[in-house]
Amino acid sequence: MAKNQTVFVCNVCGNESAKWLGKCPACNSWNSFFEEKIIKDKVTKDRVTMSSQVVKLKNVDTSESISRVPTGFGELDRVLGGGLVPGSLILLGGEPGIGKSTLILQICDNVKIGDSKILYVSGEESARQIKLRADRLEIDNENIMFLGESNIEFVQTALEEYKPSFMIVDSIQTMYSSDIPAAPGSVSQVRDITAKIMQLCKQKEITTVIIGHVTKDGTIAGPRVLEHMVDTVLYLEGERYFSYRILRSVKNRFGSTNEIGLFEMRSEGMVEVDNPSELLISDREGNPSGSIIVAVQEGTRTMLIEIQALTAPTAFGMPRRTGIGVEYNRLVLLIAMLEKKANIRLSNQDVYVNVVGGMKLDEPSADLGIALAIVSSSLNVPLPKDLIAIGEIGLTGEVRAVSSIEKRVKEAEKLGFKTCIIPEASRKQLKYKGNINIISVSNIAEAIKTCGLK
Repeated sequence: MAKNQTVFVCNVCGNESAKWLGKCPACNSWNSFFEEKIIKDKVTKDRVTMSSQVVKLKNVDTSESISRVPTGFGELDRVLGGGLVPGSLILLGGEPGIGKSTLILQICDNVKIGDSKILYVSGEESARQIKLRADRLEIDNENIMFLGESNIEFVQTALEEYKPSFMIVDSIQTMYSSDIPAAPGSVSQVRDITAKIMQLCKQKEITTVIIGHVTKDGTIAGPRVLEHMVDTVLYLEGERYFSYRILRSVKNRFGSTNEIGLFEMRSEGMVEVDNPSELLISDREGNPSGSIIVAVQEGTRTMLIEIQALTAPTAFGMPRRTGIGVEYNRLVLLIAMLEKKANIRLSNQDVYVNVVGGMKLDEPSADLGIALAIVSSSLNVPLPKDLIAIGEIGLTGEVRAVSSIEKRVKEAEKLGFKTCIIPEASRKQLKYKGNINIISVSNIAEAIKTCGLK
């Protein structure tokens, strides 16, 4: 006999409660509990059977490599670890209007998996809307079939009849099952629908991409278990008023999670950017104070990014510290270090730091560049235009070593930089002898003196 149970589930984190609560004790969200009916079946021991065998781990054959299918985008293949894995389940998230559906439709036109049959399932847009987007992107692929349905049972029937090799679900929050007494987009619906899709794509070897909405915090809406169930989680990031988009992997069972892909949104769709370093510093004109180039590492890719700093006398009792693309706590730490270890008076100055191009810097190797840009703006002395700075800064003012120093120096020389400041500890790791002038420093005071700021 099936037993009905009524529970209250948090629509943000999936926490369950026997009664309604105004505030979720797990995620501290207000008014997020919704009533749901859960049907539980009693399972007896006679119905439990083993579907797999116990084997020795050392005897498992790993000689066969995972086959990859190119997507038509080198940037996306890099993020995925070499291409699509047949039978994998990929979750793509991003803000509304960021370009998720555009990128997916372009992939449908390029990908060739099995017999290349593609099923595009949409619970948000009609066939006419998808066709208008396809015409704008100049996509004319006879193998792309469209299904405007949000009931997972009907989608399963279409899979049995059409037998596609590649499927798109846009979006997971609009799908529902008639067996679950809850509204579409609720925790129970999203969790169970994802489990059904995962079971279908694994059994029938269908490579599936599901698109997910994001919350105000930038995370994918629904329970956190959603990201644990899929094989790969991708985020498409970017500012609404910038044309550049960053595709970032936060989970990948078939590759690294450190890779990023850079795209540019144009009228003809997503266009991959092959040389982001040259693009991000191409608009740099003149030689103003407070501007410097840093070399950061994103997975296997080295990128040169411009950092700008501005200091101005504060009009309030407490000076402002604002960082765009830079972590606020990291910025405050660097300002305090400059006050203490470099005798740069900033307690009466507002400090603003901006990463050009809408990029976000999480790597500490940009510390030296940020600190030098702040000092340059404070003293109103420009840094050499052909200078690049690499290094992490500690609380005592020392410049610490960074990884992949040789790749960073080569990228700087390739784009025409003449001088590179690196940590003293990284000098031993650098075996590259090029035409670029390498200056090694051990602390921030030495770096400021080397740049001619004091």
